[in-house]
Amino acid sequence: MTPPVLTFFNNKGGVGKTSLIYHLAWMFANLHKRVVIVDLDPQANLTAAFLDEDQIEVIWNSSIAGSTIYQCVKPLVGVGDIAEPVLQTIATDLYLLPGDVSLSGYEDELSKEWPNSMGDNNLYRPMRILSSFWQVMQMAADKVQADIILVDIGPNLGAINRSVLIATDYVVIPLGADLFSLQGLRNLGPTLRSWKSLWQKRLNNWQDSREVSQYPDFRLPVGKMKPIGYLCQQPIMRLGRPVMAYDKWIKRIPAVYREAVLGEAAPIAMAQADDPYCLATIKHYRSLIPMAQEHRKPIFALTPADGAIGSHANAAQDAWKDFKQLAIKIAKQIHMPLDR
Repeated sequence: MTPPVLTFFNNKGGVGKTSLIYHLAWMFANLHKRVVIVDLDPQANLTAAFLDEDQIEVIWNSSIAGSTIYQCVKPLVGVGDIAEPVLQTIATDLYLLPGDVSLSGYEDELSKEWPNSMGDNNLYRPMRILSSFWQVMQMAADKVQADIILVDIGPNLGAINRSVLIATDYVVIPLGADLFSLQGLRNLGPTLRSWKSLWQKRLNNWQDSREVSQYPDFRLPVGKMKPIGYLCQQPIMRLGRPVMAYDKWIKRIPAVYREAVLGEAAPIAMAQADDPYCLATIKHYRSLIPMAQEHRKPIFALTPADGAIGSHANAAQDAWKDFKQLAIKIAKQIHMPLDR
């Protein structure tokens, strides 16, 4: 049985996605779940949250096979095969497969093989390439006997993200309180359904091919892509913009989520606080964010020695409670026990 792959995705950026994954990864590890983080955003911001620039430079310049997600799949562009991933140990039960700015160069290969995977012959190579991210994730999870795989991707609907979503079991959608997040939500639902349907056709095509008997050990992801809910980032109140300007968009999220993502009828009226699909409202921790980044640790791990005193110390304690509650809720949604 493979560990669940949980991807955080919205094709609108700036919604706190990377910070969210970073903190949840630490929280799951604190709850004694073994976590593999895979940074599949070519900007590699999540990698920069876990490792300092000197460490990243060494990894990127080493050219060691499997040292980054791109180094794992790069051999497929030539005549080689997927390289064994080299994980960075961040802490007990917490492992990272670093991102790589060179990953954007893999987009063309994925785009080219998408139509080839619906051909009549020579299907193994395109199916191997299209499922390469999933193959790497499973290899990484096997190395450390992971309980869960957390994935970060960029804010777009390109070929890289399509292959990541193919590899995904569950999707969480981070949102902001603005028109752009709402429009991203409208785009995302139909795209997920389309990718899921198109991948199923490719799986059926592979199963009906003559090649399937030649590769009895070749496993493929099912492309589950099940949305389990959304997270709304608490807006930063700005002078000159009243609270009602944010509330207008927040109130529309429950209906748009049901219509666009789930394909269900929208409720007549539902407050976000009453919406079971709203996993949490993520607070804006203001000055705690740069403090945590400076010490390269999650907000809830800050101590007085780091400068978290007075109200900062209280906010750090509140962050522990908030992220623990969110981790427990997500674990329940993906049927992952927290009793190890």
